[in-house]
Amino acid sequence: MNKHFEDTRYYLKRAGETAKRGVSEELEPVRERFEDLTGGEEEPEPTRVEKVRADLKDLQAKAEGEAKESIAEARGKLKKVSEK
Repeated sequence: MNKHFEDTRYYLKRAGETAKRGVSEELEPVRERFEDLTGGEEEPEPTRVEKVRADLKDLQAKAEGEAKESIAEARGKLKKVSEK
């Protein structure tokens, strides 16, 4: 690539980064005021339905693990019986 294009790309990148920092700095008071008015960035507590869904996912994972263990045990026993 031509040296002039490389220089131009470098300076455009720096200009974009500087502009982004400037906009962020200018909007910081607005963001702070918005958070004060809306109560900040607090995460809402999970609803009852979300809690039940999470519990069901945990139970499903546990059941899948137990099923895989049982299948492995059964295969092992069958292998021992077929070897005799």
